[in-house]
Amino acid sequence: MAKKSELPFSSVFRLLQVLICLSILSTFVTAQDGVTAEDGLLVNGNFEKEGIENRTSRAGDIDSLPGWNIDGMVEYINEGQKQGSMYLVVPEGKHAVRLGNEAQISQQINIQKGSTYSLTFSAARTCAQLESLNVSVPPSTRNVDLQTLYSIYGWDTYAWAFQAQSENVEVIFQNPGMEEDPTCGPILDAIALKQISTPDKLRDNAVINGDFEEGPWMFANETLGVLLPTNLDVATSSLPGWIMESSKAVRYIDSNHYKVPEGKRAIELLSGKEGIISQMVETDPGNKYTMSFLLGQAGDGCQEPMAVMAFAGDQADSFHFNNPPANGIYEPNNVTFTAKAARTRIAFYSLYYNTRVRDRSSLCGPVIDLVKVVDLSKSGTVAGFSGFSVSLLLLVSVLTMAFTLGSL
Repeated sequence: MAKKSELPFSSVFRLLQVLICLSILSTFVTAQDGVTAEDGLLVNGNFEKEGIENRTSRAGDIDSLPGWNIDGMVEYINEGQKQGSMYLVVPEGKHAVRLGNEAQISQQINIQKGSTYSLTFSAARTCAQLESLNVSVPPSTRNVDLQTLYSIYGWDTYAWAFQAQSENVEVIFQNPGMEEDPTCGPILDAIALKQISTPDKLRDNAVINGDFEEGPWMFANETLGVLLPTNLDVATSSLPGWIMESSKAVRYIDSNHYKVPEGKRAIELLSGKEGIISQMVETDPGNKYTMSFLLGQAGDGCQEPMAVMAFAGDQADSFHFNNPPANGIYEPNNVTFTAKAARTRIAFYSLYYNTRVRDRSSLCGPVIDLVKVVDLSKSGTVAGFSGFSVSLLLLVSVLTMAFTLGSL
């Protein structure tokens, strides 16, 4: 009887040593690439670590706010703090910061060069109607308009995306305004970061991220959703594949706090024609397509009627949400069009300017989800392949096996 071949103990031991060394080397190489920031809250991104006593810090006093560098007049706000007869808003937790005239806070972070990241942050205006907040990761920069208040709570949560130009970047939040009252300025809180990955395009759907599952960071207790302001650059979008064309934002919502037709994420359209979301999809000129989507309501007490305007190429149609729909959650709809070019624009906006019933001021609207664009000239071929062609392949396989067995 043949004896089993066994490795000597010394050989096994040497093999284990090699594997351990390779593992350590792999970890070392990864570390040399830079410890990248993880998805979630930045260091002291909620400002709960105070580290100061006088609540006001000026240029150069970098220890005034743990995790952050300060330039200018930055005020530390406590929950319940008043300015005159007005309570100052603290969006999350017990503390926030207020940026005075041209004041800024910044933080250095390590990220992956070339990747796209999205910053999520909560902000509120105080004294002035025209307050804004500048967020930047040089050379990328964006002014976020705080004039429109989307909720009754006095603050909103926003997302802004950028592409990393280096492995070490500086995240900067600045008050670009010059108020007559130097104590005025935007309030900032709950700052988080998320690396954005663009989903692969599906074989049976030309829309990228049509289910909206990939998007900006959302806090577990984020009851207001995340606003996606105007952004015309699809390469640096917090919502991969999509751009926000108009002057107002759309709301990114989750299934923990809203009714979502499919999966865990969806888009709530706000502000009528001022809140447009769109995408350019790849098409074959002359082919017939259908764009389908789910239309629902967020369950946030939005005033009816609710309807969406849907565009696909040169076709457009309006769709009203009947509450409650047949399945109690959403209604499927579609628009058929013939492609005129290699890329076709699809777009959506709310037909009405809706607000919530209970306060008549919080903006809301219809929800869209699971957007698909399917080539009708190819869908039949796909279906045929999955039926007749698969059966033919199985038959060939069986005959080949029988021939092989007969030859033995």
